[in-house]
Amino acid sequence: MNILDYNPWWQKEPDLFYQEWFNKKIKWIPKILNEIPISGFSLNFITGPRQVGKTTALKIFINRLLKKNVNPFSIFYCPCDELLTFSELGEVLDQYLSIKNAYNIKLSYIILDEISFVKEWWRAIKIRIDSGKFKNDVIIISGSSSVELLKEKERFPGRRGTGKDLILYPLNFGDFVELFIHNLKRESLESFTSIDDFIAPNLAFKEKITELFNNYLITGGFPLSIQDFFERRKIRPEIKRTYLDWIRGDIIKSGKNEISMKEVISYLLQSRCTLISWLSISKSTSINSPHTVQSYIDTLESLFIIKILYHLSPDGKVNYRKNKKIHFIDPFLYSVLSDFTNIKVYDEIIVESIVASHLSRIYPTFYWRNSSEVDIISIINNEQIGFEIKWGPKKWKKPLHIKKAELLKQDTIPLFLASCNWSQNKFSGNLL
Repeated sequence: MNILDYNPWWQKEPDLFYQEWFNKKIKWIPKILNEIPISGFSLNFITGPRQVGKTTALKIFINRLLKKNVNPFSIFYCPCDELLTFSELGEVLDQYLSIKNAYNIKLSYIILDEISFVKEWWRAIKIRIDSGKFKNDVIIISGSSSVELLKEKERFPGRRGTGKDLILYPLNFGDFVELFIHNLKRESLESFTSIDDFIAPNLAFKEKITELFNNYLITGGFPLSIQDFFERRKIRPEIKRTYLDWIRGDIIKSGKNEISMKEVISYLLQSRCTLISWLSISKSTSINSPHTVQSYIDTLESLFIIKILYHLSPDGKVNYRKNKKIHFIDPFLYSVLSDFTNIKVYDEIIVESIVASHLSRIYPTFYWRNSSEVDIISIINNEQIGFEIKWGPKKWKKPLHIKKAELLKQDTIPLFLASCNWSQNKFSGNLL
């Protein structure tokens, strides 16, 4: 790897990747950038789906540093998806450390992008931390597989400094709306009392918010799909192909069989957010073992493709052995995978998944079912709060054990999602 090619600011040349992003008509800055330490030693981990904008966020971070007139040679960016082993990564790091020493740099920003599939990558980092080579530096490591990346993170006890764990999600609907409506009133759900009071400040924008929600059902929160839709009023097949290639590629890199994974995804889409078990999937696919099914589901969750909701008892205990509800984390993924499997997905299913995935970004989120049912239960202020989704005809009776529960209807769901601040230590967007 020629590291000079990926660090053009060393030669006072523009970063073409950043310039391309800056020239786009629709763009936003992830607020997650405000949480990255900029001094002292810190080892930071950023996870999230591929194609969600992690590289863009890191390039914006670099541009901010350059605007503060830091020494350009103190910023090192490395795309690790071009590396295979920890020894290759170590060689690249040593190349930069030589430059750092030559320019007598005391504080460096070392950015290792998409490190997840570098075999034993942690070995190259750990040995150099222990030897004091990074003692004053800010290290930022990004990856698309949360389970693998965060599992290896545990190999750094006492070696994180002021480092943080951050997740970059697809753009949430509230931030999506703020790309077009700039003076929304948005509150944390900690202040939630009733749906009517919560959405009241934004009722004047109801028609526009509803229109934007219909767009969001198409685009989801991924940058390429949003930009393509608002430039062309449609999403080109090649954009969907980009995301499908990401999913298929990462599934293969995770050691899973692509045909078996397609069967699992097909089953999940056909289940339409009803309760499922690993056994029921194994009986309906060529995967004979429920344990193998679970490994496929865990892989999908670790790649930020799905979110599993477990059963929550009235006493607050999580029943991991009971049937589960599984949601795809973004409406655009429903579209991509629906085309891939040739299975139609209805809007009411996508809408329930939008609400569930948004809540699960910042709160522990589950479901309840006995003689009655609650689609979504989130723990907010140490209290179980239920959200039942009604996009079409649906009867519902609130369970007695849940003191606070809301029926979110078709005309209130867009306003509810737009009125909530979903950015607590997570991904959020705003215009430049």
